Amino acid sequence: MFDIVPRAQVPSTLPALIWQQLLLIGPVLLYSMVAHEYAHGWAALKQGDATAYSLGRLTWNPISHIDPFMTLLLPIMLAVAGAPILGGAKPIPVNPGNFRNLRRGDIIVSLAGVTANFLIALACIPLAILFGWLGSAFPAAVVPLAILQRMAIMGIFLNMVLVVFNLLPIPPLDGSHVFKYLLPPSLARQYTRLAGAGILVLLACMYFVPGFGTVIIGPARFVQSFAERLYLPFMLPNPLT
Repeated sequence: MFDIVPRAQVPSTLPALIWQQLLLIGPVLLYSMVAHEYAHGWAALKQGDATAYSLGRLTWNPISHIDPFMTLLLPIMLAVAGAPILGGAKPIPVNPGNFRNLRRGDIIVSLAGVTANFLIALACIPLAILFGWLGSAFPAAVVPLAILQRMAIMGIFLNMVLVVFNLLPIPPLDGSHVFKYLLPPSLARQYTRLAGAGILVLLACMYFVPGFGTVIIGPARFVQSFAERLYLPFMLPNPLT
């Protein structure tokens, strides 16, 4: 899985970037990636493939899902360069040959990750409300609750970005595993070979395709604007200002 944080969500100065990512974006994005990969492994297990389970990858421990380059080095390099942050977790190992039904299993496993991110985005809405209500009820705890509230709000936006981004029909993103079944078999085989150059294709789209960022961020902003109507009455003061 690849993940992206749009440029608009990244502070302009490096100290602010490090502070905000560590406190807000970092933990939210990390566990959103863990949930995404765990969902892939869990769905694969239910479809007959126990590869991830047998290798100890079906776990919520984030260390098992961290890839030194994709999870750590690449996002930091892009952040320092002021570019959109692209990264990813270590992919869950899946053997489609173990699925009881190859086509159905591949589609279900591919969509499991984005389904997990969508459910997290929805769950973050009542969490933001709850943290706001608790902060008003218990003023002594308002600072940590305000931080948690902003993490929940960030969780809405980030997880919706991950949903839309991973549904793009660009190999090896999850959407490509569904799109390939709409193609003739010979063309589908050539299409899946693009997976090796997927990160280059994604970076090229980000920089050279007009409106590419809007396609990804637009639906996330729509859901965020809907959620704002629900949590804004419970907003706590920003503890970072």
